[in-house]
Amino acid sequence: MFSKSRINEPGPKAEAEKPKAPEAPTMTKPSMDFTPSAPKGKAAVSVLSSDLTVVGNLRTTGDIQVEGTVEGDIRAHLLTVGESATIRGEIVADDIVVNGRVIGRVRGLKVRLTSTARVEGDIIHKTIAIESGAHFEGSVQRQEDPLANGRPAPAASMRLDTPAPAAGEAG
Repeated sequence: MFSKSRINEPGPKAEAEKPKAPEAPTMTKPSMDFTPSAPKGKAAVSVLSSDLTVVGNLRTTGDIQVEGTVEGDIRAHLLTVGESATIRGEIVADDIVVNGRVIGRVRGLKVRLTSTARVEGDIIHKTIAIESGAHFEGSVQRQEDPLANGRPAPAASMRLDTPAPAAGEAG
C-alpha cells in the first residue's frame, strides 16, 4: 500500500518520465470539421421525438426511429415505428418494426408487427412476423424483392392473364 518509490511524487523526475501530450490547439474561429460520434461505416440512428411532426418525405440509407408523427413517405435501411408514433404514408425499408400506427402501404424485406402495432394498409414483404395483439387491416403479399417496385411483378401478371396466341393463330 505504501511505497518509498518516487514515481508518484511530484517533481522533475516524475514529469520527465511522462510522455508529453500534444497541447490542445487554441480555437480562434469555429472549426468546420465534424467528427461523427458513431464509428465510421455505421451511422447513428436518427430519432424523431414524440413532440415532432414532419410533413414531407424522409429518405436515408441509415436507420430511423419515429416516435412522433410523419405525414409522408419514409425510405430507410431500418425503420422503427415507436408506440407513440403515427405515420401516414408508404414506408419502405430493409427491416421494419412497427410498435405504433401506420396508415399506408408497408414494404420491407423483414416486417415485424409487435403486439402494440396498428397498421391500416397493405404489407408487401419477404418475411413477416405478427405478434398476438397487433391490429392489422389490409392485405399481405409475399415477394422475393419487395423493395424493387411498389407493384407486383409484370411477368407474374402476364402469366396469370390470357396466354399469348401461338404462332399462326389470330388474336
